[in-house]
Amino acid sequence: MESALVSASSFITLPKANQREVVGGPALKKFQSSFYGKEINNSHIALLTYRNFKRTRHTAITSLFGRKIKKKEITTVVPDPDYRIPIVLLGASGGLFYTENLAAAVPIGLLGLLLLFQTTRVRFVFDDEALEVKVGEQLKESGENVFVGGKNRWKYSTFVNWELWWPNFPILVYFKEKQTKPEGQIHFFPVIFNGKQLYDVMVERCGPSKTSGPK
Repeated sequence: MESALVSASSFITLPKANQREVVGGPALKKFQSSFYGKEINNSHIALLTYRNFKRTRHTAITSLFGRKIKKKEITTVVPDPDYRIPIVLLGASGGLFYTENLAAAVPIGLLGLLLLFQTTRVRFVFDDEALEVKVGEQLKESGENVFVGGKNRWKYSTFVNWELWWPNFPILVYFKEKQTKPEGQIHFFPVIFNGKQLYDVMVERCGPSKTSGPK
């Protein structure tokens, strides 16, 4: 509308006396101030409303996308080694040697030495989706399972059940999973790790055990 008024004034020519009277007249001044004042006020209000809407929309979109991309961080857990089992076995072997019971002392001593060696190198690694057996301080892959084949890595979603024997002095950890074969595969490992740490992370990642748990 403002542009229309400007265009009209360029085509209509009034006498100089009338121009001065009309242009300088109070009626037109009042009309101009009222008309333009209303337009300015309305534009200012519209601009503020738009800015508020834009800022609110931006906040809403940021909040929405923040919820979508937000993901709970799950840290990798590696239970500390525990030498109690190999030490007990080697102590028992030494006692049997002392009593000259070599038939029992030799296999128990060899088992103790094997577990002592394995405790220094084998690690259970619990990442965000699976339990994996790794070796060495650099946590290298352990290769294929020598008993059932396949990689020594099992997703938590495939676990059927697991147990820790025995709670006060854990000796063995057992779990059954369906990743290796559909009917389920059972695994036994000596607990050469911190039993409490092992139990806590198994409960967190694999769900609670049915019967066992350190006190």
